[in-house]
Amino acid sequence: MFQRWLSVVFMVFSMGFLAASAQAQTPAKSSPFNEGFAYNRLAVPQPVSPSDKIVVYEFFWYDCPHCADFDPLLEAWQKKLPAGVVLERVPVAFSPQFVPQQHLYYALKALGKLNDAMQAKIFNAIHKQHIPLGTAEQMANWLAQQGIPKKAFLDAYNSFGVNAQVRQATQMVTDYQIGGVPTMAVQGTYTTSAALPEANNNKKVLEVVDYLIKKVQAEKK
Repeated sequence: MFQRWLSVVFMVFSMGFLAASAQAQTPAKSSPFNEGFAYNRLAVPQPVSPSDKIVVYEFFWYDCPHCADFDPLLEAWQKKLPAGVVLERVPVAFSPQFVPQQHLYYALKALGKLNDAMQAKIFNAIHKQHIPLGTAEQMANWLAQQGIPKKAFLDAYNSFGVNAQVRQATQMVTDYQIGGVPTMAVQGTYTTSAALPEANNNKKVLEVVDYLIKKVQAEKK
């Protein structure tokens, strides 16, 4: 009997301990999303450009299948942004093999050929048509089929301005502590991605970004 009583006490104590532990690991629901669970705050806030706007960055890589899946949702979301909020994309480089696609992005931007339709075409070419776009030559040949002269693209690809933008993008990956893509950043202060438990799918990520935009707007008042 005594042993049975001890077993019951131990069971109750264990259940209480587990409940307390679970409660300690569960964020308080004082807001729809919680720091550390839906988004993270950068230890060192980063400057944004343009400085008179609320700037949302998407860190991405053309060869990333998750970025390809995210892109249509992001484009639709972008069209509904409130006044004073802008979306900027930042191509990442976690290793040297990523760098050519950084040049691809900024070369197209320099030529005035970068828009939602072109982004979609690039993702489609890589992930659905399985066209390799990993070198400048491969990119130039494919873009020529899209009506962009090969020489014009290669000149932009190798230009001083594009090289400078690539260096800046690579530095931003470090400054924003980007460990995976796609990752969103809001106003140089907050980051979120589907790797976090309260932002665990593409739709939820954009809901968190909307929340963070409102949070920044409120902090500006």
